[in-house]
Amino acid sequence: MGFWKKLFSRKKKEEYIEEIEESAESEALHRDQVDLKDQSQRQRYVKSCLEQLADAESEMETLRREYGAVTSYLTDMEEIEALPPAERKELSAIADKITAYEREKHLYEDGKTRMPEAQFRQLERMEEEIAEGIKKLTEAEEYQEKIRQDMRRLSAEKHAYQYRKHDLSNVMVNMRGMMIITSFAFVTCMAILLLLQALLEMDIGIGYILTAAATAFAVFLIYMKYTESAKEKRQVERAINRLILLQNRVKIRYVNNTNLLDYLYVKYSAQSAEELSGLWEAYQTEKEERQKVKELHAELDFHRGELLRFLRRFQIKDPEIWLRQTEAITNPKEMVEIRHGLILRRQKLRRQMEYNERIAESAQGEIKSLVEEFPAYAPEIMEMVSQYENRGD
Repeated sequence: MGFWKKLFSRKKKEEYIEEIEESAESEALHRDQVDLKDQSQRQRYVKSCLEQLADAESEMETLRREYGAVTSYLTDMEEIEALPPAERKELSAIADKITAYEREKHLYEDGKTRMPEAQFRQLERMEEEIAEGIKKLTEAEEYQEKIRQDMRRLSAEKHAYQYRKHDLSNVMVNMRGMMIITSFAFVTCMAILLLLQALLEMDIGIGYILTAAATAFAVFLIYMKYTESAKEKRQVERAINRLILLQNRVKIRYVNNTNLLDYLYVKYSAQSAEELSGLWEAYQTEKEERQKVKELHAELDFHRGELLRFLRRFQIKDPEIWLRQTEAITNPKEMVEIRHGLILRRQKLRRQMEYNERIAESAQGEIKSLVEEFPAYAPEIMEMVSQYENRGD
């Protein structure tokens, strides 16, 4: 039941991430939403493209390093599995001896363990990475909350501006209606005054003056209100465009950070930094207690050295790590489980790399397109690109 619940939860999370990715790409501020003749809007748009490119390239550099490490580990596994039968048999014999001595040593620990053996072994394999992993998870979770707050704030601000834009549009429509009503009232008053003058021969000069003055004053007020509303509406539209740019960048960061968190949760088999910290403390206590009862056997040291020498003969890049997982050498099921975990990590890394490659290619393509389609702005755009490139030196 727990497995299916976790699988369903992960599937929902992946679907949500894909939705955010699509949203970030589909709701991006397109060129037709920007007045490229306006220097400030043009520069802000180009800067946004460059910032997206910088974020994607920075993320890619980190991902490539991690991807290389995981790939190297998988390559070592393939090298071991591809050994000739005689050498594989010799290696299995060495691994069996190490495993046997380790099991004998663990007999002293029966009844004193505080965590499952598989979990202890996993933490032991990643011992050097856990402290850094807790730090990364804590920072990523805190950053995730900040991003969510930014997304909520930007969304609320955009809705407020859109509501204001709607109000201003209604005001402008109302002012046009008031202008029509005022014009109609002026014509009606003038007609009445003309009738009074013609039929009753009244002196209505003052009436003409008052009507004209009232009409002029009303038209002036309506014009001022309409002009102010139009000006404010343009400002609101520029603010909405700016918020779309910010929202798109925040969504991209949210996708990258969520993917990073999901990868770290899989890598460390924890659902939060707090859980991993608790596991780490339990592991350290467990390790100290095991160390008290652990007897080092000369045979175990000898066979471990023999294993290292054997693996180095076959150009295994990281032979030391196999000292902590000799059972995987003789147990195909254990090897499959380790490989599955590595492949899952690499798939997630590849997905992140592909996403950031799309972001980088999109930003580069947009900048190139701007230079080609608007040659008059090409020097200015290339200068911004040059400043962006020099900033990384």
